[in-house]
Amino acid sequence: MTAPHGPAAETTPEAAAPAPRVLIADDQDLVRTGFRLILTARGIDVVGVAADGVEAVSLARRLRPDVVLLDIRMPNMDGLEAARRILAEAPDCRVIMLTTFDLDQYVYAALAAGASGFLLKDVTPEHLAAAVRLVGTGDALLAPSITRRLVERCAPAAAAADTVATADTRRELAALTPREREVLILMGHGRSNSELAHELTLSEATVKTHVARIFAKLSLRDRAQAVVLAYETGLVAPGSVTPARQAPPAGSGPRR
Repeated sequence: MTAPHGPAAETTPEAAAPAPRVLIADDQDLVRTGFRLILTARGIDVVGVAADGVEAVSLARRLRPDVVLLDIRMPNMDGLEAARRILAEAPDCRVIMLTTFDLDQYVYAALAAGASGFLLKDVTPEHLAAAVRLVGTGDALLAPSITRRLVERCAPAAAAADTVATADTRRELAALTPREREVLILMGHGRSNSELAHELTLSEATVKTHVARIFAKLSLRDRAQAVVLAYETGLVAPGSVTPARQAPPAGSGPRR
């Protein structure tokens, strides 16, 4: 499988967006040093580096970075537990997990813990900087279709165990309008905003409004969490497919 080295073009942040403050946590000194040099050279402020999960949590608490790059496998405390603790204390922080192999067995658990995506350690300098800037804007790092493939590969057992939503989650889902529920299901199937606009015959601005309302009602950080929730609550089943709708007749524009 070709490794997803960078964010989807459709979600590239505006060039004028302020650079996020970044914390890097990896037990390999070469990775820490290399990533720091790459980001600093591209105008991104690296406020600290950590060699294990315990140090990462401590530095995140003290430095309050906007984005944390966390290696999944680290001594003393792994990246998954570090992500949970960091996000519990700073829900507005964005976490990107670092891994050596695509479809790492822990990737699904990382997304479920609140991570906004993942990067392979052999990511190119350009994609590393773009990914950090992307999640710094509050967007999910992974293209929706990539997130869906990860969940389908890694989540069947978890989904089977967690398809019964909690009472709180059921109430939150019940608060969605029929259109918002439809949008959430299609996001779970990997549809991007432009694909949603086409399939639902809406403008992209309207789709973005629906997505923002879904995030607010369900207390989600980003699209990655929305996909995970769609699977865990049984709205979308691993391996299921929702066919795309036919293109609208020529000359018919989106309705708002």
